[in-house]
Amino acid sequence: MAMTVRLPEDLDAKLTEIARERHTSKHALLIEAAERFASTESKTARVLRLADDIGERYADVIERLADA
Repeated sequence: MAMTVRLPEDLDAKLTEIARERHTSKHALLIEAAERFASTESKTARVLRLADDIGERYADVIERLADA
C-alpha cells in the first residue's frame, strides 16, 4: 500500500544521514522502524494482559500481603 509521509525537516535530515551511513533508503528505515514499533506495542499489550491476569488470579494473595 502506498502512502505519503511528511516528516519534520530535522527528522528527515537525521534519516537521510542514517540511510547514507547504512547504505540503504529512508523507505527501508521507515519500514524497519514501523516493524519494531508494531512488535514492541504487541509485546507491551501481551505483558499488560498477563499482568492483569496475574493480578486477578492472585488478588486475594496480593490483598493479604498489602494488609500484612
